[in-house]
Amino acid sequence: MSRGSRYVTGLAVVAGAALVARRLVAPDWRAPLAIATLLAFVVQGPLGWWLVRSIGTPRFFAVWGLGLAARLVLLGVMALVVAPALGWAASPALVPLALLLVAFIGVEVGALVGGSGAALR
Repeated sequence: MSRGSRYVTGLAVVAGAALVARRLVAPDWRAPLAIATLLAFVVQGPLGWWLVRSIGTPRFFAVWGLGLAARLVLLGVMALVVAPALGWAASPALVPLALLLVAFIGVEVGALVGGSGAALR
């Protein structure tokens, strides 16, 4: 399986798990979890794909740094703009988003390392 295939599969698994979790969490966490899933997927999806495509190139660390900055900006926008505009408390808005972003980072690592661990050598 290619890195790209592993990445796309991982994105789908994490997003699907988040949507299943939406049915299991407290009612006041459901809408924030859905919005967090959408935002994380929209931001992380292309950035992670760019990172996976840049492995082994001179731009890898620049792409990684831009992805990290984008995640931090997304958390800030959620905390300072989206959550207050929708009247959400900080925890239901930020905890799911932070967890999803960490999960998507795990997907990146899984896509880059793959079965052989070649990306670590």
